Amino acid sequence: MLTIEREKMILELLKSKNIIKTSEIIKKLGVSEATARRDLDLLEKKNLIKRVFGGAILNDNKSFSNDLDIKTRKTINKEEKTKIAKFAASLIEDSDCIYLDAGTTTLEMIKFIKAKDVKIVTNGLNLIDELERYSFTFYLVGGKIKTKTSCTIGHSAKEFLKLFNFNKVFLGANGFDSNAFSTPDPEESLVKETALLQGEKVYFLCDSSKADSHSLINFATFSQGTLITDKKLPKIYKNYIIAEEKK
Repeated sequence: MLTIEREKMILELLKSKNIIKTSEIIKKLGVSEATARRDLDLLEKKNLIKRVFGGAILNDNKSFSNDLDIKTRKTINKEEKTKIAKFAASLIEDSDCIYLDAGTTTLEMIKFIKAKDVKIVTNGLNLIDELERYSFTFYLVGGKIKTKTSCTIGHSAKEFLKLFNFNKVFLGANGFDSNAFSTPDPEESLVKETALLQGEKVYFLCDSSKADSHSLINFATFSQGTLITDKKLPKIYKNYIIAEEKK
């Protein structure tokens, strides 16, 4: 089979699902691991796909603005997320009450929090084990459970959040442009909007791959907080921080 034929088949497989594993390519195309990796490298150089841990996703805005499940999100831009998470955690001060949005970057933050006597509120079911591991005092937002992204959402979650005042709020987004941050789910958007309003300082944690990417619902304007990202953005973007080691 020619390289161009394999590339076409890989792209067709990716269009039918959010992510494809290298092992699936090996099995479906009947090629070696070295060939599969080489094909993925070539497709990435053509900007048709984005390599992730163990496989690949399509390299288009829809790939990042779609409501990917939590397992898939963990494989995307791991190094960038760790960089952002570490910097975000360094902003937390002793005795802060903070909100951690459900997500993989906020999950990564937990192990980097050095401040003492921090109280954490979250709607992230995926954060519970890690919060318990590091013995944080935390409150889980009640509400409708969304299993795909491992979080609680909806009106009851909104009402619960109104009980709190946060020193700092850390939110994720599926995409952003120079005007707004967005997410695919209206009920999830409701929770983000409420948490944002309860915070003294608001930080949006998004790696640069999400720039100029749009999802269904805008939940915050760019002026409502500070973006923490992994590298310099075009001049049109204002009020953002590039994550780096704090001295």
